[in-house]
Order: sequence, then C-alpha cells, then structure tokens
Amino acid sequence: MKFCLTLVATVLLGAISLEAHAQQPWLSDRKYGEGAGIRVGNLEVHPGLSAEAGYDSNYFLRAPSEDPLAVYRFRITPSLSVATLGTQRREGSTTPTQLTFRASTYAAFNQLVAADSKHSDEVHDQSNVDAGADLALTLFPTGRFGVDAYGNFVRTVQPSNATDVENAFNRDSFRAGAGVTWRPGGGLFDWRLGYEFIYNYFEKDNFSELNNYQNTVSMRGRWRFLPRTALLYDGSYTWITYPNSGSNTPVGVQNDGQILRSRIGINGLITTRLSALFMIGWEGTFYDANRPGPNGTPAPQQFDSVSGQAELKYYISGGQESLNAGSAPVGLSFVALGATRDAANSYLGNFYQRDRVYASATYLLGGRFVATLNGGFSNIEFPTSYFADGSTRQNSFSEQRVDASLFTEYRLSSIFGLNATVNYDQNITDVSVPTDSVNPNNPATRDALRFRRWQLFVGARLFW
Repeated sequence: MKFCLTLVATVLLGAISLEAHAQQPWLSDRKYGEGAGIRVGNLEVHPGLSAEAGYDSNYFLRAPSEDPLAVYRFRITPSLSVATLGTQRREGSTTPTQLTFRASTYAAFNQLVAADSKHSDEVHDQSNVDAGADLALTLFPTGRFGVDAYGNFVRTVQPSNATDVENAFNRDSFRAGAGVTWRPGGGLFDWRLGYEFIYNYFEKDNFSELNNYQNTVSMRGRWRFLPRTALLYDGSYTWITYPNSGSNTPVGVQNDGQILRSRIGINGLITTRLSALFMIGWEGTFYDANRPGPNGTPAPQQFDSVSGQAELKYYISGGQESLNAGSAPVGLSFVALGATRDAANSYLGNFYQRDRVYASATYLLGGRFVATLNGGFSNIEFPTSYFADGSTRQNSFSEQRVDASLFTEYRLSSIFGLNATVNYDQNITDVSVPTDSVNPNNPATRDALRFRRWQLFVGARLFW
C-alpha cells in the first residue's frame, strides 16, 4: 500500500495558509472572535458555538493523476475562553495589574460525506475531531521585571491519500514555555529570555518514527525610541530530536539537528496611516549525518543563508482617531504587503527553505461586517533525502505553492453572526517521491506531490 506524503504537503501548508483551527479566525484572533464577554468576579468568560457546512474539492490532497476525491463537510465547533478583565472593564482603576491570565479551549467535530456516493463508506470513516487548548499567564506585566508562562495543545487530523487508512497522519502537538522580561526606563526598552519545549506525537504506529521533540532557548528585545517606532531583535537556538527514528518509517530517515536564528530590525509608523516592518538576519542548520547504511553515511545538506521579513501596512480610516499617530497601529482595518525568507524542520529531508511573498487585508465596518483576505506565493526548496539504509530517496528539488483565504462575517447582533469562508491551495511541481526503498522506481510506490484544493464553507456563530 502506498502512503502519501500529504503529511509533507500539509505540515508545510499549515505554515502558509489557514488550515486546522486557524481556518476559523474567531479561534485565533480575539478581536474578531469575541463579544463583550460575561463578567464573573475578576474574570471575563467568552463562550462560543459555530456550525458550518461546506465543500472540499480534494480532501486527500491527491495529484490529478491520483483521482482526487471531493467531500461535503459539516463542522460544529464549541469554544470557551476565560481571562482576567480587559482594559475596558478596568477603565478608571488606578491599581496596576499584577497578573494577567487567559485560558481557552475548542473542539471541532467534522462529519464528512462523499460527493460521489460510491465512496460513502471510505469517506465516512474519515470523520474526526480536531481540538486545542491554550493557557497563558504573566506576572507583573508592567513592572521592571516580569515573568510569563504558557502552554498549549493542538490535535490535528490529517489523512493520507489512501482512504483505507483512517486519518493516517493524526498528530498531537504539545507546547510549553516560560520567560523573564526586563523593562528598565518605564518600558521604553524590554528584553526577554525564554525557553520552549515542543513535542509532536503521531497517533498511528506506522509513523511513530516521526515523533520528535524540540527544545528552544530564545531572546528578543525592543527599544521604542519614538512613540510608535521600535528597534527589534530576536534570536533562538533549537535542538530537534527524533527518539524513534530508524528503519521503518515510510517517509525516509529523520535526523536530529539544530537550527540557529538571529535577526535585527525596525518596526514603526512612516506616516499616520503607513507602517513598515523590516527584519534581517542569518539562519543556519546543523543536522546530523544520515544514519549509517550499506551505502555509507551521506553528508547532509544544510541551510546557511540570510533570513528576514519586510512588510508595509496601510491602516484604513475607520472613524474615531484612526489618523492619530497614537491610535493608528491598533486599527482593525488595514492592507499589507510583505515578503519572508526562512527555513524550518521538515519531514522530507532535514529541512525546507521558503521564500514567500504575501498580501493581506482586513476590513471591519461599523462593528457589523468583517472581512479578512490573505494570499501568498512561495518557492519551497527541499534538500536531498535518504532512506534509512543510506540510499538516496529523492534528490534536492523545489516546488511552488499558492495559498489564498477569504473569511467574511455579518453580525446580526452583538452575539450572532453569519459567515462564509473560501480557501484555495495549490502545489505546483512535477516531482514524485518514492515511498519504498526496495522498489523506489515503481510508479505504484511513488507519491506525486502536485495537488489543487478548494474549500468553501457557510455557517453561523454565537459568541459572547
């Protein structure tokens, strides 16, 4: 049986498009997702419930030659967040906040129905539940020294392109971290030193060798030398470990390694409506050599190059004080253009390099209508990958990715809205990757990475 590298496509896809829980913006961005909340003592409670119906043109991310399978999707997502009182409810208080706290959770129940009835049984078995939870707290958020801690959990359901294997790439990600921040001089300067731990767990035994954990130490700093302009620095060093990597994984050997990142830049207003972000630095990987096999121990390719981000953002007038230099950067309506260059850990080869240009726009009208549009084009480069016996699995190659997402919502009241979501994703490449070291050139055991996918949803949402 052929296991598709949809995992490679969608783990990468999650970084450059709206998928999983981020497909519902109200779960990832509070300014769109929450109402006034329910006050309970010194806490705000924000419950929510959404229901959606939609169409997915290529749920299994198959290439055109692999018979793409369309499905109808029905999704119900309850959510709940609890937080310390926001600034509006604290207005007039003269007591500095010593502790801020926020916790949230959600579950997305997905029922799938095949668009073609002959696939009903195999598609029905793919119905699933995505879930997530977040916790964050900060001690002394405005003091000379502050302490923060956070943790989250995300369960992501991901099928292979073989429908007889239910949700083959289901994985659970656990993340926890803490940091200490120093703020001398009334907060014009701050510097944070932090630590983060991530564990990625694949639920199917077939892919247990992809399980990995990452330890990261990081630093970031900011010096605000103008009211709305700051010099920035961020840097990190990450250790990546695959404790089970050996000879059984169908997607090739995975090597332990490290990633070093360091960038410096500036972020601030150019005019009362136009802001710019510019970050530049260096990024390098230090992956171990491939585990010894009969063909020797190949020296791994590494990323060793400039990384960075550039973005221009224009704030659209929304009334009130949108032209005031002190309020423009917090406007809810804007358009942005940008470009990024970076590298990240990969399940195909050691890492991938990504060069991406993107555009985004958000518009909020009268507190009733909100629309967000995001899109980008990426060039992705993968290094040579190997099977566990040391033989070459796939020579280095590049592919091009297109992603776009549109979300709109009209709020009939302060707690009820109707919404629609459109997503488009495409992988442009002629590469097919072998999944069997015994017969690597057998077409039946090769995975074509090309795909195209549309997702359309309409729904309703209750939020407080």
